[in-house]
Amino acid sequence: MLVIFSASSDTGSAQHTSRIFLPLMHWLFPHMADVRIEFFHFLFRKCGHLTEFAVFGLLLWRAIRHASADGHPPWQWSQAGLALLLVMIFAASDEFHQTFVPGRTGQVSDVFIDTSGAVVGLGLLWLGGKLLKRW
Repeated sequence: MLVIFSASSDTGSAQHTSRIFLPLMHWLFPHMADVRIEFFHFLFRKCGHLTEFAVFGLLLWRAIRHASADGHPPWQWSQAGLALLLVMIFAASDEFHQTFVPGRTGQVSDVFIDTSGAVVGLGLLWLGGKLLKRW
């Protein structure tokens, strides 16, 4: 949570990340149009949201679940739902926090992206557990 919260500061803004991302893209793809590079920067940042909240959702799920005697507790949708709810609340509070940071804005769409990241992370965990016959 601290990592996510610190990324919500001014240093995590698009203005600051573009100082690294844009020159790198210009170096890798010198003939690519600036508009396209800016689109990829936007996409990269949103994928970052998705990924960090997928990890956060998995960590919350792991903290919530209860251990069993055999070391592999069964999947419980209520635990996954609680982890997802906590992710959604934290994502909303993170976006609210950004409204007070100069150079940042809070966006409802980012709450949806963040929550979707947790859904993807938990969904992949559930699928992996089914394939490995852990639940």
